[in-house]
Amino acid sequence: MPAVKIVGLTKVFKSGVRRKRTVALDNLNLEVKEGEILGYLGPNGAGKTTTFKILMGLLRPTKGDAWLLGKNIKDISSREEVGFLPEQPYFYDYLTAWELLDLYGQFYNLSKRKRRTRVRELLELVGLQDAATIQLRKFSRGMLQRVGVAQALINDPKLILLDEPLSALDPIGRKQIRDIILRLKSEGKTVIYSSHILSDVEAICDRVAILSQGRLLGVGQLSELLGTGEQLMEINIEGLDEEGKAEIKQLALENIVERGARIIVNVSTEEMAQKVLEIIVQHGAKLISLIPRMESLEDIFLKRLKTGIEGRESRDES
Repeated sequence: MPAVKIVGLTKVFKSGVRRKRTVALDNLNLEVKEGEILGYLGPNGAGKTTTFKILMGLLRPTKGDAWLLGKNIKDISSREEVGFLPEQPYFYDYLTAWELLDLYGQFYNLSKRKRRTRVRELLELVGLQDAATIQLRKFSRGMLQRVGVAQALINDPKLILLDEPLSALDPIGRKQIRDIILRLKSEGKTVIYSSHILSDVEAICDRVAILSQGRLLGVGQLSELLGTGEQLMEINIEGLDEEGKAEIKQLALENIVERGARIIVNVSTEEMAQKVLEIIVQHGAKLISLIPRMESLEDIFLKRLKTGIEGRESRDES
């Protein structure tokens, strides 16, 4: 049984006097396996937050259906074992971190003794044990984000939905949250989280789902997606004259960057690399470096995104 099953989920918003239609989600079909970390990727307005809100019962879908841990989302009990961190959470800022987490524990009918233990554990987990008695209004944005992660775990959920959990965090805070997510996976929990920080997704996710303009462009094992990446070569050249630069540009290379006396060229085939090297020799330029690398998740994401948008535009035109 999948931890999350989404079938034909569609959300259309209507606004203004003329009831203009905006499609936030367009026939989304997605399954998330138990115990995996799924990275939910897409630009702003792709539909990621809308998906989370529908799953949590904060929005009703226009059509389609979904199940959490085997229960239909129409059943309020489907969210009993789910933790959620919204993209821009708002907390009662007159409460302290301890008081806030204690309040959330009461929502789940945890006993006073259980709440005391659980709140202490979570504050230590997110590194806020020394700020437990400070009012939230005095917290930085990064500290509030960590409180948000803690509240999402107060009920010891089996499924955790995190909408941009790494935003507003410094590098140390981001690593801390990444470690928490990996720890949750080791405990057999399922985590879905959206992020714009693709390097973090690449570091910890088992699979990724790419969303654009409400449509799912692709989903798969991270290793498979990265395995399909091209072998790229970055060539760093110095002292190339204008004629040589023109010859390189005539090769129709997409990625050429000029930095003062240097030019950086990225090629995807050995044949193209050889042509660039020949131009360097012919014009008496200096080869500074030739560095092979594989496409990163960011490269693949941007490529899928561009292909998906172009495909949708062509369908709309037809």
